[in-house]
Amino acid sequence: MTPSLWLSRWLRTAPAPLLVLCSVCITQVGSALAKTLFATLGTRGAVLVRVSFAALMLLAMHRPSLRRTPRRALGLAILFGVVLGAMNWSFYAALSRIPLGVAVTVEFVGPLGVAVLHSRRPRDLLWVALAAGGIALLAPVGIGGPDPIGLALATFAGVCWALYIILGARVGQAFTGGTGLSLAMVVASLFLAPGGVAAAAPIFVTPLLLLTGVAVAAFSSAIPYTLEMEALRRMPSRVFGVLMSLEPAVAAACGFLILGERLGPRALAAMLLITAASAGVTAEGLETA
Repeated sequence: MTPSLWLSRWLRTAPAPLLVLCSVCITQVGSALAKTLFATLGTRGAVLVRVSFAALMLLAMHRPSLRRTPRRALGLAILFGVVLGAMNWSFYAALSRIPLGVAVTVEFVGPLGVAVLHSRRPRDLLWVALAAGGIALLAPVGIGGPDPIGLALATFAGVCWALYIILGARVGQAFTGGTGLSLAMVVASLFLAPGGVAAAAPIFVTPLLLLTGVAVAAFSSAIPYTLEMEALRRMPSRVFGVLMSLEPAVAAACGFLILGERLGPRALAAMLLITAASAGVTAEGLETA
């Protein structure tokens, strides 16, 4: 069996929660690596490298046919691509101003909002409350906190993340395999190109930067988005939204291990709350699936 066939079979048979958990871990490793590119490429160059390289990877695996794509599905993919581009740009811009763990924590207002809007049972609000408590513990307080512009950018990224969850489910239903995602990534690349082409130029003359850029694209976009699109086909967006509450805890861990951003008692307590919320909503989501 070829690797592509094995991967395709694994995506179809693996439990949806496992796909999301793998995506969470891989994404934050990619984000930490991306932050190391900022000194040379800036945020605009780094985000363009991430998205455009990911688009090339996805096109190599999934080749969408524009002629066979219904106009409504095409419009949905274009809108999804614009949201992807805006989400990636605003998150990287925030990451250049505030720590990785804080950026992801603030960004989480998006999936948490989706979870609240789709809540139908009182018990769902318990898991959301636990996740919100973890976020409150991770959030900075007092004078000398993170840059307010960085916090605003992370909040905007969270809004885009919420739209990503909603649109991702629809794109997953409108297209087969990863064709819709690959098309959306091309649109996102075009959306980001005007401000990032010049900044990204150094990557093509520095082998180490090029290798890092490829790793960032694979870990931050191509692999996790593929996993998430498959998960969204088989799991309610409400469950997906709260399960993604693991993001802040994993981001804090990657920030410590890769970037040297230290963790305090508040962050550790927050991880416990967020992990409990994620485990609870996953268990209940599986019971009602």
